[in-house]
Amino acid sequence: MTASPPLTVIGIDVGGQRKGFHAVALRDGAYISQLASREVERLALWCRDVMAATVIAIDAPCRWSSDGQPRPCERELLRQGIRCFTSPTRAQAIAHPTDYFGWMLRGEALFQALEGSHPLLASLPIRDPSCFETFPHAITWHLRGGNANAAQKHGQRRELLVQFGLDPTPFTRIDWIDAALCAVAAHQAASGGACITFGDAATGLVVVPAQPGAPETPRSAQNPPVCQH
Repeated sequence: MTASPPLTVIGIDVGGQRKGFHAVALRDGAYISQLASREVERLALWCRDVMAATVIAIDAPCRWSSDGQPRPCERELLRQGIRCFTSPTRAQAIAHPTDYFGWMLRGEALFQALEGSHPLLASLPIRDPSCFETFPHAITWHLRGGNANAAQKHGQRRELLVQFGLDPTPFTRIDWIDAALCAVAAHQAASGGACITFGDAATGLVVVPAQPGAPETPRSAQNPPVCQH
């Protein structure tokens, strides 16, 4: 019997021009490498040619709002009590006087650089190389049954990495932790594990891993939704 080829996935935390991108690669669920770069093309090359990733999960909006209102995926997240940024239109992002949405524009550039080799995921299950939008706060919220506290995100998210069998030592700051959580989402989706989706392919699909057997809608947070990252 022929052995299945190894499954390599990557998770990426997206920052602005100064902070750049942080990426973590897993192979068959185990940590193998990481990369920090401010250069979109260098990161895309690393994903495609160096690591030969099958699935890439990115913490940035994959679509812009069409009308300045929250995208369907964002409305669904907020209805569950999962706090999130809401995406502006592309024109609003470009026009912002302080480049507040610069990290979203960087995310757009990354999705575009990967489009030829890893097109946006349209639906689960995953059958071909692809990339998708994910969200560390939503990952934490679902895997912790609705208990995701922004003030404790460093500790809570590190604990989740340990639960998935990852040694958190290489992940020395929250950017690396979030990239590793995105990689966990990529691995779970690529390997057919339990996942939850928000939104749709046309307006932006968000994918997060879920605990096996967990209800589709865990208990809601008690506080009103505000921005999280």
